[in-house]
Order: sequence, then structure tokens, then C-alpha cells
Amino acid sequence: MKFFIDTANLDQIREAQNLGILDGVTTNPSLMAKEGISGKAAIMQHYKTICEIVDGDISAEVLSTTYDEMIKEGEELAAIHPNIVVKIPMIKDGLKVLKYFSDNGIRTNCTLIFSSGQALLAAKAGANYVSPFLGRLDDVSTDGLNLIEEIRRIYDNYMFETEILAASIRNSMHIINCAKLGADVITSPLAPILSLLNHPLTDKGLEQFIADSKKMI
Repeated sequence: MKFFIDTANLDQIREAQNLGILDGVTTNPSLMAKEGISGKAAIMQHYKTICEIVDGDISAEVLSTTYDEMIKEGEELAAIHPNIVVKIPMIKDGLKVLKYFSDNGIRTNCTLIFSSGQALLAAKAGANYVSPFLGRLDDVSTDGLNLIEEIRRIYDNYMFETEILAASIRNSMHIINCAKLGADVITSPLAPILSLLNHPLTDKGLEQFIADSKKMI
């Protein structure tokens, strides 16, 4: 399973990269705004900087919602770096854009997926990734992990090559359960990824090893 970090914060991206397990990055307008990045030129430069840090797929989201505008914006984003994957929203015009980009060699990530039907349409249109938002489903008392399981079954049934990129990860158990269910990728803030390191028995064992080693000296 691939690990992406979901942030626009360069320090966190570098920290995740230094762990040696980072495969890519996802961002969105909200994450850009959180870092105080605004304006087309600044956003484009920020994506370029991320691409210089991480040698992996970088999802860059269009801000438009109409067919012609999404194509224009997506082509501009794709031109930044070969690793850019254009994030397209799951809307009617977005579906058309997925097909257009698939036919023209631009890789895509269909975002804001909340149903298996949406994921099926995105795969039919040629999306390289789909991003089901399991944490947001959990927030409205719906089992987000069930959606991952449904999409996995559908894609396996018909041998779709579209990768399931589990998004809106809230905790380490989301990551573990997505791995169990066969998600191809998870994208997460840094904290849930780092929490996979933690176990009280590891801490206790290390403490004992250090204490014993001092006795040997």
C-alpha cells in the first residue's frame, strides 16, 4: 500500500519524506489556504516546490467546476511537473473531464467520492485514482470503511486499473483497516502516520534494553 501525506505544509512533507515511506502528496484548496497560500502564481509555485521534495505522484486540485475551465486549469497543472496528477471533482462535467484527460495522457484523481456508484463512474471514465472520503462519511454516521470494501470488490470484479486512494483519514486504525481491505493508497495527515510507530510494549521493551545495557557497561 502506498502512503501519501495530505497537506500543503512543506515542513511536514519533508518530515514524512525523511521517514523513508512516503510515496506521494495530496493537497486541496483548503490545505493551501491553511498555509496562507493564495493566488494562482503562488499556488503553482507551491506545487512545483512539493514536486522537488517528493519523487512521487502529487495530486493538484482544479478550482473550477465547468468543463472548459477544468480542462484549461488541469492542463496548466499537469505542465508543472510529470508527477502531477490532476484532481477532478465528482460532478457531471468532472466525469467528462476525466474521460478527456484519460484520452490525452493526463493522469487524474477523482475526488469527493462518497458512493460506490461514483467510484464506478470514475473508473469507467479512466480516472487513475479515486478518493473516497471515509472520515467524512464516519462524521455523518455512515461506515466509510464499508465504502472502501465495496469499491475494492467492484474494481476486482471488472479488473479496473483505477487505484483506490483512501482519503479523509482520521487515525491509525483507519490506515490499518484500509490496508486490510485492499486500498491501494492512503492519504493522511502526518499525525496518524506517526502514530503507527507507537506501542507501549515497544517503549517498555526499549526502556528495559537500555537499562540492561547500562548494567553491562
